Amino acid sequence: MIRVILIAIGLVVLIALARIAYMIVPASGMLTPHEPRLAERCESLEVAPGTEDVTIHPGSGIVFVSAADRRSENPDAGGIWTFDIADPFQTLRYASVDGPDDFQPHGISLWIGDDGRQRLFVINHPLAGGHTVEVFEVDQDWRLFHAETIAYPELSSPNDLVAVGPNQFYATNDSRYQSGIMQQLEAYFGLPLAGVSYYDGETGRTAAGGMIYANGINVSADGRTLYVAEFLGRRVNVFERNPETGALTHRRSIPVRTGADNIEIDESGDLWIGAHPRVFDFLAHAEDENALAPSHVIRVDPETGQVATVLYTHGEELSGSSVAAPFGYQFVVGAVFDSNVLICPRG
Repeated sequence: MIRVILIAIGLVVLIALARIAYMIVPASGMLTPHEPRLAERCESLEVAPGTEDVTIHPGSGIVFVSAADRRSENPDAGGIWTFDIADPFQTLRYASVDGPDDFQPHGISLWIGDDGRQRLFVINHPLAGGHTVEVFEVDQDWRLFHAETIAYPELSSPNDLVAVGPNQFYATNDSRYQSGIMQQLEAYFGLPLAGVSYYDGETGRTAAGGMIYANGINVSADGRTLYVAEFLGRRVNVFERNPETGALTHRRSIPVRTGADNIEIDESGDLWIGAHPRVFDFLAHAEDENALAPSHVIRVDPETGQVATVLYTHGEELSGSSVAAPFGYQFVVGAVFDSNVLICPRG
């Protein structure tokens, strides 16, 4: 009987080790070496610590940057910055003067109505605890005026969001557990416990699950296809979306072979993703600002699944890229911890 128990324990240990290896080896980046690409042609613009998410107004080229100091134990309030991509060094300004006092922004999404009304949705992780979505009205001078605060139980570990209406949005939850042994097990074993919530303007609900660290999210121009990046799953999930009910139906997954973070979409419908190709380098960078982590930008054709590297740097110009937002012949790259963004030529 003891022999049987020992064999069973041994099998469990082997399975656990195999699962960890299955997650760790690809995440390490050892299997996908890269050469530097394009970064030397980019300009660097200092903004504020932690330029984690970026989105660009499609008609004007006004860039919105979400920034918060994620290394500090007692950070000052973060904020939203704006600049004109045509003249970034002369137009950079702090736009969220009317933001909450306890403001630590994360993912952002700009909604534009048919009548020209504009609202910026911002995930906030207040130092006091909990998570909220802060909604701002955007005026013609690109100033932000706080409109409302939204919170609901399913907004449990939000990372990114995409607005699909004046009061409606989807938000990713990157993990189920935020502390303790279960958090470590979820991360190291790559347990598919993350997902997406939906807020319909009145209440929130779970819209999709079964993901390994759900991260970036965006929606197609017609509002009928939703894209969700899995950071540890190293893929992009494609969902069919019902615009009337908000219901999601999983259609396929696109492997991207890198740690996908935020998703932006260009005029052709291609996905632009800031990514972390070497997760352990990124974790070291999170602990020590002097430890560099690669920055990786990919472009994904959602129809064919073709993935192309647009930018790669070992971290000298920017470490730990989290977003790449395209506009015209340029794109802007932000990072989780660094205080600058890169403004790069396309092609």
